[in-house]
Amino acid sequence: METGDVGPGLCCASFNQDSTSLAVGTKTGYRLFSVTSVDKLDCIHESIETPDVYIVERLFSSSLVVVVSQSVPRRMNVYHFKKGTEICNYSYSNNILAVRLNRQRLVVCLEESIYIHNIKDMKLLKTLLNTPSNPSGLCALSINHSNSFLAYPGSDTIGEIIVYDANNLSTVTMIPAHDSPLAAVTFSASGTKLASASERGTVIRVFSIPEGLRLFEFRRGMKRYVNISSLSFSPDAQFLCASSNTETVHIFKLEQHSPSGEEEAPSWSAYVGKMFTAASSYLPAQVSGMMSQDRAFATVRLQMAGQKNACALAIIQKLPRLLVASSDGQLFIYNIDPQDGGECTLVQKHRLFGSDKDWEETEKSQLTEPAQACQSYAATVAIPTSGPVTATLTGYSEDGGAKKGEVIPEHEFAAGPVCLDDETEFPPVSIR
Repeated sequence: METGDVGPGLCCASFNQDSTSLAVGTKTGYRLFSVTSVDKLDCIHESIETPDVYIVERLFSSSLVVVVSQSVPRRMNVYHFKKGTEICNYSYSNNILAVRLNRQRLVVCLEESIYIHNIKDMKLLKTLLNTPSNPSGLCALSINHSNSFLAYPGSDTIGEIIVYDANNLSTVTMIPAHDSPLAAVTFSASGTKLASASERGTVIRVFSIPEGLRLFEFRRGMKRYVNISSLSFSPDAQFLCASSNTETVHIFKLEQHSPSGEEEAPSWSAYVGKMFTAASSYLPAQVSGMMSQDRAFATVRLQMAGQKNACALAIIQKLPRLLVASSDGQLFIYNIDPQDGGECTLVQKHRLFGSDKDWEETEKSQLTEPAQACQSYAATVAIPTSGPVTATLTGYSEDGGAKKGEVIPEHEFAAGPVCLDDETEFPPVSIR
C-alpha cells in the first residue's frame, strides 16, 4: 500500500484506506491527490511546511492526515489539513517506521514496539513492547473498524504473523505463514482475509481471519527471489495485486476451484487436473507443491525495474483499475479485464510532482479515455495551510511502557475531542 526510500524528489507514496486518494511525501513537504477519475489527477492539498516527509497517511477522505518527517523522525504530527491546523503531536522513544489508520484506531510502529491509539481522542490505549525486530516497520491494520485487526511479524527469522485485535486489545492468533521472514502483509477490506509474502518473494499466501487458515497460495515466480514491496486486495477481495523490484506487477484471482465430482462435466482440463493430482503423490513435496500453485491471472509490465512501487486495486468510473505509484514520481492507471485477465492496458499516467510545464508536456503524451461524471475532492479545499502548533506532552503507560526508560506519549489536548467537521466523511468523533 505504500512505498518509502524512493526517487530523488519523492520520499514516500501511499494510498488511503479505500484507494480514493494518494498521498506523497517529498523533499519539500507532501501532497494529497484525488484518484476518483482516470484522465484527471486533482491535487487537493499541498503543504510545504515540513521538509523530507517520509510518512504521510490520510484517514479515508477526511481532513485528518498524519505526517512524519526525516528532520524529526521520532515525532508524529496529526493535522486537519483543510483548516491548516495541527490537531496534536506525539514523540516516541525511537524512529517511527510506519503509521496505520482506520476509523477506530491509529497504530504507530517502531522497530521493537507498537503503539495503539484511540483515534477519537488520540488517547494511547496500548503499548506492545519488545516485539520482534522489525526494521522496515512492517504491519497492517484492517480498514474495517468493527474488527480493527492488526498484523505484524511474530519473528525476525521466520515468517510468523501475529494477528492482534486492536479494538479489544488482545492477541487473536499466530499464523506460521512462511519459512523466511515477512516482507509484506495486507488485509482485505472486510478484514476477513490476510495476504502475506516473505523476503524470498516467490510465494504469496492468503489466510482466513480470525481463524488463520490458509485459503490460497499463489506463485509469483520460480526463477529468482524478489523484494515484494506492496500487496493490495480489490475492494471485493476477489483479486490481489503484488508489486516488487522487478518490472512486473502480478494480479491473482481468488476463486475456489470446484471439486471434481459427478456433477462436473468431463473436460480435457479436468482430466489433466486429475492426472496431476494423482502424480503429485509420487513426487517430492517441493515439486508437488509447485504443481498446486495458481499463476497470475493478469500482469502489468512497468517501464522500469529495480524500484519500489505502491499498488492498489480500485473501481474508478465504474471499472476495475490497477493503480501504480512509481518511485520516479508517476501514477500509472491500467485497465483490468475481470473475465479473461492477461496483460493489462495502460490508459493513463500522471506526474506526482514537477513544474506546470512538466505536467502540460506529460498530459499531451498521455493516453486518454472519455471522461465520466465522478465526484472530485478539489472543490472541498479552500483554506491554505498555516504554521502548526508544535507542543508535545509526555506521560506514562499503565501496561509497562515506562520500562527501559521509554518516554510514552500522552494526548496533549485532553480537554476536548478531535473534531474534523467533515459532514459526509467519518470524523474521529461526532460533533457535540
